[in-house]
Order: sequence, then C-alpha cells, then structure tokens
Amino acid sequence: MIVGAAVVEIHVHGSQSLKQKRGVVRSITQRVRNRFNLAVSEVGGQGTWQRAVLGLAATGSDPQRVRGVLDRAITFIEDLHLAELRAADVEIITLPLEMDDGAWYAEDSDESAEGIGGSGEMAEALHDSDPED
Repeated sequence: MIVGAAVVEIHVHGSQSLKQKRGVVRSITQRVRNRFNLAVSEVGGQGTWQRAVLGLAATGSDPQRVRGVLDRAITFIEDLHLAELRAADVEIITLPLEMDDGAWYAEDSDESAEGIGGSGEMAEALHDSDPED
C-alpha cells in the first residue's frame, strides 16, 4: 500500500479576520476534495488571519500515480489564485503489508499485528510513533 501526504502553506492576501480566511480555506479544501478525491484538512495556522497550512492525503498501489495526484492538487491550489502558495512538500510512504487469514503481516516478517491495538510488532510500532504520547 502506498500512502502519499502533502503539506501546503498558503498566504491569504487581504484577509482581515479569521472568518474571511476560513472562507478561502473552506473553498480551497472543498474544491480539492471534489476534483481529486483527496483527504484535505487545515493542519496549521488556525489562529492567524492570513496564513494556513493544509494537509492532503492519498492512498493507492502505484507510487507515481499517488505522487502525481498530489502534485496536480498542489498546482491546482496555486492556479486557483485564492491564496499565495508559500511552500509545499510531498512525501510518499510504502507500507509493506499483506493480509493473510484476517491478520496483517509485514512482508519480510512472521510477526503480526492483530488489528489496531493488537499485541504484534506492527501495532507496537504504530503506538510508538503516535505524536500524542
């Protein structure tokens, strides 16, 4: 499974309130969701009038296609001209998981994660990477 994540920093010129900025951000996020079928959320800059950081996520089986859809979404955001694109970054992650008999296994390991919160090595790795801990 391939997971792609993008972070996009935008600057909303002329915004004089959080309400004005939220309107622009809502418009951008809805258009990206509708056009590219991506998960989109404001992940930073919520307390500022003109700055916003958007997180975009996509999954698939082909890393080039996942990267391509995220790159096209970033270009689309820039071409909307609703806000200035300040920065963007895309990361592609390959998760080497297979499902066998209802349990997830890493391809190179006999250890299993017995579902979320299970006792396997994968569940421990997921728990250890949780930023809220």
